[in-house]
Amino acid sequence: MSLLVNVVPCVKISQPSNPNPNPNPNPNLIISWSYASSHFPNPFIHPNKKYSNGQSFYDFLFCFIVGGSMESAVDRYQSTLDALSSLITKKSRADKSNKGDRYDLLFDYLKILELDEAISQLKIIHVAGTKGKGSTCTFAESILRNCGFRTGLFTSPHLIDVRERFRLDGLEISEEKFLEYFWWCYDRLKEKTNDDVPMPTYFRFLALLAFKIFAAEQVDVAILEVGLGGRFDATNVVEKPIVCGISSLGYDHMEILGNTLGEIAGEKAGIFKHEIPAFTVPQPAEAMNVLEEKASKLNVNLQVAHPLDVNLLNGLKLALEGEHQYLNAGLAVALCSTWLQRTGHPIINFNQTGPLPEPFIKGLTTASLQGRAQIVPDIESPGNLVFYLDGAHSPESMEACARWFSLCTRDDNHLSNLNYQPQQHINEGSKKDTAQILLFNCMSVRDPQLLLPRLMRTCASHGVCFKKALFVPNISVYHKVGSQALPTVDPQVDLSWQFALQRAWESLMQSDKGGEPSNTDQACEEVKDDTGMSVTSCKNSSVFSSLPSAIKWLRDTAQKDRFVRFQVLVTGSLHLVGDVLRLIKK
Repeated sequence: MSLLVNVVPCVKISQPSNPNPNPNPNPNLIISWSYASSHFPNPFIHPNKKYSNGQSFYDFLFCFIVGGSMESAVDRYQSTLDALSSLITKKSRADKSNKGDRYDLLFDYLKILELDEAISQLKIIHVAGTKGKGSTCTFAESILRNCGFRTGLFTSPHLIDVRERFRLDGLEISEEKFLEYFWWCYDRLKEKTNDDVPMPTYFRFLALLAFKIFAAEQVDVAILEVGLGGRFDATNVVEKPIVCGISSLGYDHMEILGNTLGEIAGEKAGIFKHEIPAFTVPQPAEAMNVLEEKASKLNVNLQVAHPLDVNLLNGLKLALEGEHQYLNAGLAVALCSTWLQRTGHPIINFNQTGPLPEPFIKGLTTASLQGRAQIVPDIESPGNLVFYLDGAHSPESMEACARWFSLCTRDDNHLSNLNYQPQQHINEGSKKDTAQILLFNCMSVRDPQLLLPRLMRTCASHGVCFKKALFVPNISVYHKVGSQALPTVDPQVDLSWQFALQRAWESLMQSDKGGEPSNTDQACEEVKDDTGMSVTSCKNSSVFSSLPSAIKWLRDTAQKDRFVRFQVLVTGSLHLVGDVLRLIKK
């Protein structure tokens, strides 16, 4: 049976020979020739064919209709995410046997993609750290964008859509550009890799894609957040950044980076480059000693950036909530000041002890980063149910998150910033009693005995006690890149980790009240909600078998008791934060 392919105007196909896709593509969908030919094979359509009017294939806009049905934009995007998901390895993140996992392969990939020279031309700010590196990068991008520069920002992880990782001029990359650059890189790597040089793994591919995007889009500055560690991170192929930064260090990813602050600091300092200036924030002595030692060996001028003085903001507030953000803002200001100096822009340069230039103030007070100290009223009952989202997942960040949440919930003044509609929600809400709920999950490689006590006791020290803790599995899965559409809930999901978290919480609550730890299993009961999903409830906590059922319980509870505002802290995992945002914003 022959395959009939009709061709009608719709989709622009980029020339495979062009190494730099148009940075300002047609608003119609752009896909690579390899992508098109692999999805719509037809011997009569060829990129080198001249048509009756003398124009080539590339002069046309095409939409492929195969067998009478057109592949939708949603399907095309999902095909791309499926290809990206194929790069996720099943190897445990804690597997240390790889010793850098053949780090040298990254330089082979750069040659395949012809990015060696392009990377050397980028004017890069490179930031590692345990806590605050994403916020620091976000502040730095906003500052330099407000100084008039074209910016590129690469961060991780994403919360809802993978395109969040790539920002151009403060906005996530468009779907059209993402598709073009993705397939340009993927096709070349697929063609040139082999058993000796296999396809790059997931994060390595994303880092390579970021380099391609920023080079092709000709950004003035590229701000790169390290994914994990520093020394063997895919972003560390950069040989001559303009300036490097190390944000606050603490205990995280210890299964890979080491069990002491010194070992962790050594991995983070792997981004230092010979004679390239670097900044860090005040660190514990053990970590600072290692950073200084590594810097000395490379003749790096390592300076300490102190927290930003709030008085330098002319009465305004940082755009990112939490007192710890003044530490990140101080680091961002130091990095941007040095970047401006070293790239020949002395007009905007300033004395760091003096007043901040206006673009710096605007950048710091308008920066945006989802999932970090973010407050979102529920769209179904904005006056009754408010979500406080923070992706804290280390002991130190959990403490900072608890302080932020406690201050927000204790002071109703923040309600004026929530833009409740209609206005009476604010007035009614300010008269309500409040109840605090914890919605929590974390990866099983983390120790809940290090996270939960910090969270609970810091909140308690500020007079905040949780009425209930809810433990849920994430919707997102680690072996597949999701789209904005919510994946289906697995009815056979393994809840053993959530039960372990619940036992830790119940024991913590019991001991904090002066009692002896009790048998949690005997004090709990399992019931079915009205959707048939199981809920295991104890005195102070519940385990829900799905996140949607937990959100439904929260909404039902808020509807039943309209004289109480329920304040829900969502934390422990950026994946959980992203899943909640997808659910409550849809």
